[in-house]
Amino acid sequence: MQTLKKYALIAFMAASTIACKKDKENIDTEKPTIDISAATAFPKQCSQIRRGSSFTFRAKLSDNVALGSYSIDVHHNFDHHSHSTEVEECTLEPIKKPVKPFVLVKSVNIPGQPRQYDAQFQIDVPADVDPGNYHFMIQVTDQSGWSIQRGISVRIIE
Repeated sequence: MQTLKKYALIAFMAASTIACKKDKENIDTEKPTIDISAATAFPKQCSQIRRGSSFTFRAKLSDNVALGSYSIDVHHNFDHHSHSTEVEECTLEPIKKPVKPFVLVKSVNIPGQPRQYDAQFQIDVPADVDPGNYHFMIQVTDQSGWSIQRGISVRIIE
């Protein structure tokens, strides 16, 4: 009888251990990507944007598991600071003080947790902003919190 209880206890513990084991969770260890190589992508490095006009930001965003959000940050580069991630250098105007620089900060949640997303966002550039060199920063964050950033140099022209 003692032996039967002993084997029953061992069998119960083994069954409990097996039943409680979770499948290995897939842990996302990869950053998302930002692709601006398509012919329709905009802006690209050294693009020119006319003040008083509108344009559509377009990029292909992707992740190995699930995308979460993207953000756009446009700010002047009149002091020649750098956080460009692009190899190509753009011609810089002389350093100047901003009077009425264009500034845009926008965050967009990506619905449905897709692995790929064609981002499109219309941007209106006021007619009275300072022309000159600007940075167009794109940041993408996936559902796990991994993020990547692209820094593109653009120029706002008259």
